[in-house]
Amino acid sequence: MYGARVSILIGVVASLIVLIIGSIYGAVSGLLGGKIDFVMMRLVELIYSVPDVLIVLLLQVVLQTPLQSWFDSSNIALVKSLATMGVGIVSIFITFALLYWVGMARIIRGQVLMLKKQEFVTAAVVLGAPNKRIIKRHLLPNCIGQLVITTCLQIPAAIFLESFLSFLGLGISAPMASLGSMCADAIQTITVYPYRLLFPAILLSLLVLSLNLVGDGLRDALDPRLKK
Repeated sequence: MYGARVSILIGVVASLIVLIIGSIYGAVSGLLGGKIDFVMMRLVELIYSVPDVLIVLLLQVVLQTPLQSWFDSSNIALVKSLATMGVGIVSIFITFALLYWVGMARIIRGQVLMLKKQEFVTAAVVLGAPNKRIIKRHLLPNCIGQLVITTCLQIPAAIFLESFLSFLGLGISAPMASLGSMCADAIQTITVYPYRLLFPAILLSLLVLSLNLVGDGLRDALDPRLKK
Protein backbone atom coordinates (compact mmCIF):
# COMPACT_ATOMS: atom_id res chain seq x y z
CA MET A 1 0.00 0.00 0.00
CA TYR A 2 2.83 2.41 0.79
CA GLY A 3 4.61 1.66 -2.49
CA ALA A 4 1.39 2.10 -4.46
CA ARG A 5 0.81 5.46 -2.76
CA VAL A 6 4.21 6.74 -3.88
CA SER A 7 3.74 5.41 -7.42
CA ILE A 8 0.29 6.99 -7.79
CA LEU A 9 1.55 10.30 -6.38
CA ILE A 10 4.39 10.40 -8.91
CA GLY A 11 2.02 9.49 -11.74
CA VAL A 12 -0.47 12.23 -10.87
CA VAL A 13 2.13 14.98 -10.34
CA ALA A 14 4.05 14.05 -13.49
CA SER A 15 0.81 14.11 -15.50
CA LEU A 16 -0.06 17.55 -14.12
CA ILE A 17 3.38 18.80 -15.19
CA VAL A 18 2.78 17.44 -18.68
CA LEU A 19 -0.71 19.00 -18.69
CA ILE A 20 0.51 22.49 -17.78
CA ILE A 21 3.50 22.62 -20.12
CA GLY A 22 1.89 20.83 -23.06
CA SER A 23 -1.41 22.72 -22.98
CA ILE A 24 0.21 26.16 -22.79
CA TYR A 25 2.81 25.34 -25.45
CA GLY A 26 0.26 23.84 -27.84
CA ALA A 27 -2.26 26.65 -27.33
CA VAL A 28 0.34 29.37 -27.96
CA SER A 29 1.66 27.59 -31.05
CA GLY A 30 -1.79 27.03 -32.54
CA LEU A 31 -3.07 30.55 -31.81
CA LEU A 32 -0.06 32.48 -33.10
CA GLY A 33 0.47 30.33 -36.20
CA GLY A 34 2.82 31.32 -39.00
CA LYS A 35 6.56 31.20 -38.49
CA ILE A 36 6.24 30.95 -34.71
CA ASP A 37 4.08 27.84 -35.03
CA PHE A 38 6.53 26.39 -37.56
CA VAL A 39 9.53 26.85 -35.23
CA MET A 40 7.68 25.57 -32.17
CA MET A 41 6.49 22.44 -33.96
CA ARG A 42 9.96 21.72 -35.32
CA LEU A 43 11.16 21.73 -31.72
CA VAL A 44 8.42 19.24 -30.84
CA GLU A 45 9.44 16.99 -33.73
CA LEU A 46 13.07 17.21 -32.61
CA ILE A 47 12.15 15.99 -29.14
CA TYR A 48 10.00 13.24 -30.70
CA SER A 49 12.96 12.03 -32.77
CA VAL A 50 15.16 11.51 -29.70
CA PRO A 51 15.06 7.97 -28.21
CA ASP A 52 13.02 8.38 -25.02
CA VAL A 53 14.48 5.55 -22.98
CA LEU A 54 18.09 6.53 -23.70
CA ILE A 55 17.52 10.19 -22.77
CA VAL A 56 15.57 9.25 -19.64
CA LEU A 57 18.38 7.00 -18.43
CA LEU A 58 21.01 9.64 -19.18
CA LEU A 59 19.04 12.37 -17.41
CA GLN A 60 18.52 10.19 -14.36
CA VAL A 61 22.25 9.53 -14.09
CA VAL A 62 23.34 13.11 -14.85
CA LEU A 63 20.85 14.83 -12.52
CA GLN A 64 21.56 12.76 -9.41
CA THR A 65 24.72 14.55 -8.22
CA PRO A 66 23.74 18.17 -9.08
CA LEU A 67 20.34 17.80 -7.43
CA GLN A 68 21.81 16.29 -4.28
CA SER A 69 24.39 19.08 -4.05
CA TRP A 70 21.64 21.68 -4.54
CA PHE A 71 19.50 20.14 -1.82
CA ASP A 72 22.42 19.99 0.61
CA SER A 73 23.55 23.59 0.07
CA SER A 74 20.21 25.42 -0.23
CA ASN A 75 18.29 26.95 2.67
CA ILE A 76 15.13 27.74 0.69
CA ALA A 77 11.97 26.22 2.14
CA LEU A 78 10.75 24.95 -1.23
CA VAL A 79 14.06 23.26 -1.95
CA LYS A 80 14.03 21.62 1.47
CA SER A 81 10.56 20.27 0.81
CA LEU A 82 11.77 18.84 -2.49
CA ALA A 83 14.75 17.32 -0.69
CA THR A 84 12.40 15.37 1.58
CA MET A 85 10.88 13.77 -1.54
CA GLY A 86 14.28 12.52 -2.64
CA VAL A 87 16.52 13.07 -5.63
CA GLY A 88 14.95 10.22 -7.59
CA ILE A 89 11.41 11.65 -7.50
CA VAL A 90 12.52 15.18 -8.40
CA SER A 91 14.64 13.92 -11.31
CA ILE A 92 11.62 11.98 -12.61
CA PHE A 93 9.55 15.17 -12.54
CA ILE A 94 12.30 17.05 -14.42
CA THR A 95 12.45 14.28 -17.00
CA PHE A 96 8.70 14.56 -17.66
CA ALA A 97 8.94 18.35 -17.84
CA LEU A 98 11.66 18.08 -20.50
CA LEU A 99 10.42 15.22 -22.68
CA TYR A 100 6.87 14.00 -22.20
CA TRP A 101 4.78 17.13 -22.84
CA VAL A 102 5.13 16.98 -26.63
CA GLY A 103 2.17 14.64 -27.15
CA MET A 104 -0.11 16.92 -25.17
CA ALA A 105 1.20 19.96 -27.09
CA ARG A 106 0.40 18.43 -30.48
CA ILE A 107 -3.11 17.42 -29.44
CA ILE A 108 -3.96 20.85 -28.01
CA ARG A 109 -2.43 22.61 -31.02
CA GLY A 110 -4.72 20.64 -33.33
CA GLN A 111 -7.75 21.56 -31.25
CA VAL A 112 -6.74 25.25 -31.15
CA LEU A 113 -6.26 25.35 -34.94
CA MET A 114 -9.89 24.31 -35.32
CA LEU A 115 -11.26 26.51 -32.55
CA LYS A 116 -9.56 29.74 -33.57
CA LYS A 117 -11.63 29.78 -36.77
CA GLN A 118 -14.85 29.84 -34.78
CA GLU A 119 -16.95 32.99 -34.45
CA PHE A 120 -16.46 33.47 -30.70
CA VAL A 121 -12.66 33.56 -31.09
CA THR A 122 -12.93 35.97 -34.03
CA ALA A 123 -15.20 38.20 -31.94
CA ALA A 124 -12.70 38.20 -29.07
CA VAL A 125 -9.89 39.19 -31.46
CA VAL A 126 -11.97 42.00 -32.97
CA LEU A 127 -12.79 43.33 -29.50
CA GLY A 128 -9.07 43.56 -28.76
CA ALA A 129 -8.72 40.73 -26.27
CA PRO A 130 -5.05 39.81 -25.65
CA ASN A 131 -3.79 36.37 -26.60
CA LYS A 132 -3.43 35.39 -22.95
CA ARG A 133 -7.14 36.03 -22.31
CA ILE A 134 -8.18 34.24 -25.51
CA ILE A 135 -6.20 31.16 -24.50
CA LYS A 136 -7.41 31.23 -20.89
CA ARG A 137 -11.09 32.07 -21.44
CA HIS A 138 -11.94 30.71 -24.88
CA LEU A 139 -9.49 28.09 -26.19
CA LEU A 140 -8.42 25.90 -23.26
CA PRO A 141 -11.94 25.63 -21.72
CA ASN A 142 -13.16 24.26 -25.07
CA CYS A 143 -10.31 21.71 -25.08
CA ILE A 144 -11.26 20.33 -21.66
CA GLY A 145 -12.28 16.95 -23.06
CA GLN A 146 -8.92 16.35 -24.74
CA LEU A 147 -7.08 17.70 -21.69
CA VAL A 148 -8.83 15.28 -19.33
CA ILE A 149 -8.42 12.28 -21.63
CA THR A 150 -4.73 12.86 -22.36
CA THR A 151 -3.92 13.55 -18.71
CA CYS A 152 -5.67 10.39 -17.53
CA LEU A 153 -3.83 8.30 -20.11
CA GLN A 154 -0.54 9.92 -19.07
CA ILE A 155 -0.86 8.77 -15.44
CA PRO A 156 -0.31 5.02 -16.10
CA ALA A 157 2.56 5.87 -18.47
CA ALA A 158 4.20 7.91 -15.70
CA ILE A 159 3.68 5.13 -13.15
CA PHE A 160 5.18 2.56 -15.50
CA LEU A 161 8.20 4.77 -16.26
CA GLU A 162 8.82 5.40 -12.56
CA SER A 163 8.58 1.67 -11.81
CA PHE A 164 10.96 0.89 -14.66
CA LEU A 165 13.53 3.42 -13.42
CA SER A 166 13.17 2.33 -9.80
CA PHE A 167 13.62 -1.30 -10.82
CA LEU A 168 16.92 -0.32 -12.47
CA GLY A 169 17.98 1.58 -9.35
CA LEU A 170 17.66 5.04 -10.93
CA GLY A 171 14.34 6.15 -9.44
CA ILE A 172 13.09 5.91 -5.89
CA SER A 173 15.75 5.26 -3.27
CA ALA A 174 15.57 4.20 0.39
CA PRO A 175 13.97 4.99 2.79
CA MET A 176 11.11 5.64 0.30
CA ALA A 177 9.64 2.75 -1.64
CA SER A 178 7.54 2.37 -4.75
CA LEU A 179 6.20 -0.66 -6.58
CA GLY A 180 9.23 -0.68 -8.89
CA SER A 181 11.79 -0.48 -6.08
CA MET A 182 9.96 -3.22 -4.16
CA CYS A 183 10.19 -5.48 -7.20
CA ALA A 184 13.91 -4.71 -7.48
CA ASP A 185 14.50 -5.56 -3.81
CA ALA A 186 12.53 -8.80 -4.15
CA ILE A 187 14.72 -10.11 -6.99
CA GLN A 188 17.50 -11.02 -4.55
CA THR A 189 15.25 -13.35 -2.53
CA ILE A 190 12.89 -14.53 -5.27
CA THR A 191 13.65 -18.22 -4.68
CA VAL A 192 12.94 -17.96 -0.93
CA TYR A 193 10.17 -15.33 -0.79
CA PRO A 194 8.56 -15.23 -4.26
CA TYR A 195 5.50 -13.38 -2.93
CA ARG A 196 7.66 -10.27 -2.34
CA LEU A 197 7.96 -9.94 -6.12
CA LEU A 198 4.57 -11.36 -7.02
CA PHE A 199 2.38 -8.99 -5.00
CA PRO A 200 3.85 -5.64 -6.12
CA ALA A 201 4.08 -6.87 -9.72
CA ILE A 202 0.40 -7.88 -9.74
CA LEU A 203 -0.63 -4.60 -8.11
CA LEU A 204 1.41 -2.61 -10.62
CA SER A 205 -0.18 -4.48 -13.53
CA LEU A 206 -3.71 -3.99 -12.18
CA LEU A 207 -3.04 -0.30 -11.46
CA VAL A 208 -1.74 0.45 -14.96
CA LEU A 209 -4.51 -1.61 -16.58
CA SER A 210 -7.30 0.04 -14.58
CA LEU A 211 -6.02 3.57 -15.26
CA ASN A 212 -5.76 2.82 -18.97
CA LEU A 213 -9.33 1.52 -18.96
CA VAL A 214 -10.48 4.69 -17.18
CA GLY A 215 -8.70 6.81 -19.78
CA ASP A 216 -10.27 4.83 -22.63
CA GLY A 217 -13.69 5.16 -21.01
CA LEU A 218 -13.29 8.93 -20.68
CA ARG A 219 -12.22 9.13 -24.31
CA ASP A 220 -15.32 7.24 -25.42
CA ALA A 221 -17.54 9.45 -23.23
CA LEU A 222 -16.04 12.86 -24.03
CA ASP A 223 -14.95 12.53 -27.66
CA PRO A 224 -17.98 13.31 -29.85
CA ARG A 225 -16.30 11.78 -32.91
CA LEU A 226 -16.55 8.33 -31.29
CA LYS A 227 -20.28 8.61 -30.62
CA LYS A 228 -22.69 7.07 -33.08
